[in-house]
Amino acid sequence: MIVIRDELPGDADVIRSLTTQAFRDAPHSSGTEAAIVDALRTARCLTVSLVAKTQNDGVIGHVAFSPITIDGVAAHWYGLGPVSVRPDRQKQGIGAALIEAGLERLRDLRADGCVVLGDPNYYERFGFMSDPVFAYADIPAEYFQRLVFHGPAPAGLVAYHAAFEAVA
Repeated sequence: MIVIRDELPGDADVIRSLTTQAFRDAPHSSGTEAAIVDALRTARCLTVSLVAKTQNDGVIGHVAFSPITIDGVAAHWYGLGPVSVRPDRQKQGIGAALIEAGLERLRDLRADGCVVLGDPNYYERFGFMSDPVFAYADIPAEYFQRLVFHGPAPAGLVAYHAAFEAVA
């Protein structure tokens, strides 16, 4: 049985290790995902940080959500990521369960919405969609997606927290 819970202070090392493992062979990885999570934690900008745990295997997954800005203005919007699942437990629905739990937590916080950079075929199942008036850097629009919880869909240029510039 998998339990999803908030990250605890003693989880940082195992989250770092599993994030490194999860992204080690990923073709889209920058190799900095674990450093990003650490930097977000240090900056106290992990708005939602959840782990998936089993009794026998311990922590097997993690998801982070952090604040973003739109056109340089702090909004009640958040970025999803990184999401990490231990390689031997991938493709078993653990990442999806973490994402769903995190999105629910954001809704409970009365967030206006969430963005994600990733495979549109994967993230559309959670309600994410691309919008050409909502952009992140020079990323093709189909890979940068938003999910509106409340209010109108925003337009503008999104920026993640400076922690996303962390190096490994």
